[in-house]
Amino acid sequence: MLLNESYNTIVSEAKVIFRARAGKVTRAFRCTVGPRKGRPVANPSQCAAPINLKKRFVLRTRAQKGARMMKKAQRTKRLNPASRIAARLNKSRG
Repeated sequence: MLLNESYNTIVSEAKVIFRARAGKVTRAFRCTVGPRKGRPVANPSQCAAPINLKKRFVLRTRAQKGARMMKKAQRTKRLNPASRIAARLNKSRG
């Protein structure tokens, strides 16, 4: 399946990946251009969407609890079966 055929977007705009969401493995896209470069998104069209600055300024949880969030995320990635499957699928894709 070509990315261009099913999503009507530029192939170089996003790369198909897998990620764990709500305990399941889902297909996502990693943005290669735009304001969300490097982030996984549900649709490639989100890569070029403008950033909501109000949300960006309000959500400062990472600044306050960054170390705690990092430890929890690492534990989840290590133990959650969906996270492990997604990591293995992405590693095999290169």
